[in-house]
Amino acid sequence: MPGKRPTISDIARAAGVSIGAVSYALNNRPGVSDETRRRILDIAERLGWAPSSVARSLTGGQTNAVGLVVDRPARVLGIEPYFMQLISGIQEALSGSPTSLLLQVTDNTDAELATYRQWSAEHRVDGVLLVDLRIEDPRTELVQQLGLPAVVLGEPSDTDNVARVWTDDEVAIVEVVKYLAKLGHRRITRVAGPSEFLHTRTRSRAFCEAAERLGLDQAHIVTADYSDESGARMTRRALTSDEPPSALVFDNDVMAVAALGVTQELGLSVPEDVSLVAWDDSTLCELVRPALSAVRRPIAEHGATAIRMLTDIIAGETPHDAKTSDPELIPRASTGPAQRH
Repeated sequence: MPGKRPTISDIARAAGVSIGAVSYALNNRPGVSDETRRRILDIAERLGWAPSSVARSLTGGQTNAVGLVVDRPARVLGIEPYFMQLISGIQEALSGSPTSLLLQVTDNTDAELATYRQWSAEHRVDGVLLVDLRIEDPRTELVQQLGLPAVVLGEPSDTDNVARVWTDDEVAIVEVVKYLAKLGHRRITRVAGPSEFLHTRTRSRAFCEAAERLGLDQAHIVTADYSDESGARMTRRALTSDEPPSALVFDNDVMAVAALGVTQELGLSVPEDVSLVAWDDSTLCELVRPALSAVRRPIAEHGATAIRMLTDIIAGETPHDAKTSDPELIPRASTGPAQRH
C-alpha cells in the first residue's frame, strides 16, 4: 500500500515463505538456504524495508540513535552559532552510518534529567552526549545509574567514570590576556557565561591568574547568559563605569557583536577607544565591521570526536578521555594598542 511501512509479513508474502524464514534471513541466522536468504534480502531491499528501532530495542538490540539535550533558553539557542558548528561535526561523523541524532531542547535541569530517564526507560537511544557541564553536575551520576553510555563535552574529572572530550580553554585565555597586555591594556573586563558552568569557572580562574602574573591594574569578570541582550547590557555597564576597561573579552561571539553596537551608541571607536575579543570565531566575527578578533576553537572536531567515542563505548570499548586540538587566537581589526593617558 502506498505510504505503508513494509513489514516482515509483506516480505514473507512476496517471497512465498514463512515469517520465521524471513526473520532468519534478515538477522543472518541459520535456518534457511543461501539461495532463499539472498532472495529474501533482495525482496526486502526492493520493498524498502528497514528494521524498526522500537522493535529492536524491545528485544535488547540497538536503536541506532544517540541523544543530545541542550538546556538553553530557546531565544539564546536560536542565535548561538556554537551549537550549529557542534551539530555539524556530529552529523559529519554520523554520515554514512545507520545512527541518527535525537535532539531535545529543555528549559531547566529537571526537565533535562527527566528526558534522560524517559529515553532510558523507552530504549529511545543507545547513548547520549552531555554538553555545558556544570559544577557538581547531577547528569554524570544519573547516566551511570541508568547504565546509559555517555560522553561529556567538557574537561576531565576524577569523580566519575564518564568519558570526556575536552579543549584546553586555559591555554586560550592566557594567550588572550598576554596579547592584550602586550598591546598595553592594563584594564580588562571579561564578560563570562553563566557561573554554574564548569568551563566558565575554568576560564575565569585562568583569566585572573594570568592577569595577576602580568600585573594588570584591573581584571574584572561579569557574568551574562550568552544572549545579545545580556552582552550589550554588561558592555554598557562596563564602559560607563568610573574606570572603564580598555579591552573586553567575551565568552561567545554573539555578545561580542552586540558590544560593537554599544560602542557606537556611546560614541566610542573600536579599537581606538576599546578593544574587543570574541570566543568561538563563527562567521559573525568576520562579517561585522570592524572584524572581531576571536578565539577559534575546534568545535566541529569536538562533536565528531565525541560521536566516535560514544559509538565505541556503545560497541563495548572501555571509556577514555580525548583532548582535541588547542584553540588559537585570531587577531583582527577589533583589537589595537591601548590609548596612553
